[in-house]
Amino acid sequence: MTFSNYMNEWLYGEEGYYKTFKDIGKEGDFYTAVSTSSFFGASIANHFYKLMQEESFKRDGWLIEVGAHKGYLLCDMIQWLYTLDLTLVQTLKFGIVERQEHVQQEQLAYIEERFGSDISITHFSDIDEVEVDYAFVVANEIFDAFPCELIKDGEEAFVQDNVIAWKEADSELLAFAQKHRQVKGEVAVGYESFALHMAKGIKKCDFVSFDYGEKLVRNDFSVRVYEKHKVLPLFDEELLLADAFKKADITYDVNFGHVIEAFEEAGFELDKYETQARALVRFGLIDILEQFAKQATQNNYVREADKIKTLIAPTIMGDKFKMVHFKK
Repeated sequence: MTFSNYMNEWLYGEEGYYKTFKDIGKEGDFYTAVSTSSFFGASIANHFYKLMQEESFKRDGWLIEVGAHKGYLLCDMIQWLYTLDLTLVQTLKFGIVERQEHVQQEQLAYIEERFGSDISITHFSDIDEVEVDYAFVVANEIFDAFPCELIKDGEEAFVQDNVIAWKEADSELLAFAQKHRQVKGEVAVGYESFALHMAKGIKKCDFVSFDYGEKLVRNDFSVRVYEKHKVLPLFDEELLLADAFKKADITYDVNFGHVIEAFEEAGFELDKYETQARALVRFGLIDILEQFAKQATQNNYVREADKIKTLIAPTIMGDKFKMVHFKK
């Protein structure tokens, strides 16, 4: 099978890696910005709040998360919006894009745990089901989980019995890769469809997403496996695919140039592409920390400040992760 089909089976197939909840953070395979600090979500919500001040009709729109895990990010955003303006939880509508019913139930249970019956959530099984006048859509680390093909020297990767073999690449794949200036590395499959489906049903939209990668093509392999915070490149001789298949996370650096072109072709306008550090500071992260300091103990303040350093330090998450904001 092609590598994209293999990766899709690995992550989303029967008993695939994402078919059950995985711990995120110290007890899991990796950390995310969401698991690092609730101030990550608060900062994005603060940005959304500023947009609502510029265009008041957004107060009656939707806040929707794609790839929500248990709903931590969405809840952190709702919590901060509630702090800023109590009336927003009455005017805004909240949604999650999630196709698995058991995951939906876990999300609803967590949201009830956070807010009781005060918050109502609408689930969409796919982004193309969202048909609304306005939505602020947020996602964290979803583009690195789209299946991809692997190419090099005019060949593409195929997998049989968890062994990779290289064969002459499909001409359409090579032409598609050339369009995005790629001759080696990962060629993501599905960005165009995702962008088109989002554009189809949402009349006006702000889409904010964070992920690791670069806008410029490296033309090298970054695909790798994470297990218990150990990272192995896909082609590392220590990695046995048969042992890692469906049991560990598999991911790659995002080609943001490809993401941007896919969304622009779907009718979106790129509002901003920048490092996570620059985006979060611009969204008001430092101001939020200062407000927290006024009511927190010194120990709690220091603990939260250390978490925020992880989010914005150049050598940790700050420069490795990027933010894209698209408007429609």
